[in-house]
Amino acid sequence: MNAIALRLAAWDSLREPARAVRHAVFIVEQGVPVDLEWDEFDAVSWHAVAYDAAGIPVGTGRLLPDAHIGRMAVLRSARGTGVGGAILEGLMAKAVELGYGELILNAQTVAIPFYARFGFIPEGEEFMEAGIPHRVMRRRTRT
Repeated sequence: MNAIALRLAAWDSLREPARAVRHAVFIVEQGVPVDLEWDEFDAVSWHAVAYDAAGIPVGTGRLLPDAHIGRMAVLRSARGTGVGGAILEGLMAKAVELGYGELILNAQTVAIPFYARFGFIPEGEEFMEAGIPHRVMRRRTRT
């Protein structure tokens, strides 16, 4: 991707762009029910939103207080351009800043190779979440 701007902030600051990306990816594209997408954890999480060169939000993710990374979403048009990696690296850096020793995420099974490139290791059995197969993955934030 030519130019990406990443913002990390509280939900109040990034609610609209994060909701727009998550709605397009999870609700429209993947068919996740609306009532499963929006939860009480948004208000207490750190959020990352990636913007393209034109200032359009193209990706998002969040870091929960319990060190879970979730709601990673990149618009179809921006996939494969480094947006997801930039978001993940931003959230991992925030976790280090907050003193989290380990990160956990529930990866869609098709995304396991992506997260593995960043040091996440799959564990346990596959499970269904919102009708989509997932696996838990973990990564230490420091050695």
